Amino acid sequence: MPNQLGDALARLWATIEVRRGASAETSYTAKLLAAGPAGVARKLGEESLEAVIEAVKGDRAALTRESADLLYHLLVLWAAAGLSPDDVAAELTGRAGVSGIEEKKSRKG
Repeated sequence: MPNQLGDALARLWATIEVRRGASAETSYTAKLLAAGPAGVARKLGEESLEAVIEAVKGDRAALTRESADLLYHLLVLWAAAGLSPDDVAAELTGRAGVSGIEEKKSRKG
């Protein structure tokens, strides 16, 4: 995967971190964070559904836009929940080389 996505996500994460202390009156990110993890999760669910709809419709341009929205809201959810991209990267690294089928079997519950 090209570094372009990783670079864009790193810039986005940095922006989210800066906006953490901003006013909810002037920053959409701060407004989302003020809603807490549950509020951000609801918004992420909406964005997920919108991405699914555009994928099913086959509208690449709309799916691109909705995917960007989805990734943004996922990162805001991580921030609201006290996670960082490094936490998620460590989980992904731990799964490297493990079959998705085997990884799912290893989960409890």
